[in-house]
Amino acid sequence: MEEVLIFETIKQYCAFNKHETQHPLVAMIDLSRADPRKLRRMCFEFYVVFLKEVKCGDLRYGCNNYDYDEGTLVFLAPSQVIGHNGDEYYQPQGRALVFHPDFLPGSPLAQRMPQYSFFSYESNEALHLSSRERELIEDCLGKIATELNQLIDQHTRQLLLTNIELLLNYCTRFYDRQFITRTTANQGVLTRFESLLNDYFRSGQAESEGLPSVNYFAERLHLSANYFGDLIKRETGKSPQDHIQLKVVNLAKERLFDPGKSISEVAYDLGFKYPQHFSRMFKKVTGQTPNAYRNVN
Repeated sequence: MEEVLIFETIKQYCAFNKHETQHPLVAMIDLSRADPRKLRRMCFEFYVVFLKEVKCGDLRYGCNNYDYDEGTLVFLAPSQVIGHNGDEYYQPQGRALVFHPDFLPGSPLAQRMPQYSFFSYESNEALHLSSRERELIEDCLGKIATELNQLIDQHTRQLLLTNIELLLNYCTRFYDRQFITRTTANQGVLTRFESLLNDYFRSGQAESEGLPSVNYFAERLHLSANYFGDLIKRETGKSPQDHIQLKVVNLAKERLFDPGKSISEVAYDLGFKYPQHFSRMFKKVTGQTPNAYRNVN
C-alpha cells in the first residue's frame, strides 16, 4: 500500500510549505515558497481550495481537454487523498486556501457547506476559469489574504467566513457556466447513462444484484458521484436517482400487464428485496399502488 502524507492541522501544512501560520484555522499559502519535492500521496484533514497555475505534481488531472488555461481550481474535502508517490521532483506552483472544519460551527457557512458538492469532485472535474472569472477569484482570495495579515480581533472570524462564502458562491456560479459550456460532452454522458440504465435491466442484472445505485453508474462513466449527480440534474432537471426510479416505474407498468406475474414477482424481477418497498415507491411516483394500477388498466 502506498504511503500517505497526512496533514491534520493548518500549522503542519504551513510549515511543510515554508509559510508563516497567521491563523490556527485558516491560511492562504503561496505554494511557490515551498522547496522542490517528490511526488507524494497526501491527505488533508481540512478543506482545501487549490488555484493551480500549471499542471503540478501533487495533483493528477488525467487526459481531459480543458476550457481555459488561465487557471484551475481544485476543491478537497477533509480526509480526501490526492496525488501519487514517485521519484520525480517538482516545484509546487499556485496558491492554496485552507480552512479547518473547526472554524465553521455556529456560522451560516457551516449550514451551507453540504451545498458545495464540488468539494467531493475528482481532480479531473476541476473548475477551469476564464480571465474574467479568475479576476473575481483573485479578488476574493486577496480579501482573505488581507484579513489574515491583520491582527486577530473580534471581527476577524466573521470577515474571513464572509469572504470564504463569497468565494464558494462564485465557484458555484462558475461551475454552472462550465456545465453549460460543455453541453455537448454532457449530452454524451447523459446518453451513456441512459444506455447503461437500459442494459442493467435488460440483462437481468437487477434480478441478480438488486437495484442499481448512483455510484454504480458514476463509476462506469468515470465520474465522481457528486459531479455526475450535478451534471445530470443540470441537464435534465432530475437527479440520477429520479431517472432510476422513473425507469423502474416504467418497466413495472409494462410488467404489471402480464396477468401471469404477481406483484411480488414483478418486484423481485426489478431488483427489490421486499415487495412492500416496490409498492411504496410505485405509489410515490404514480399516486397508485401496483394493484390499483393493474386493476384500472
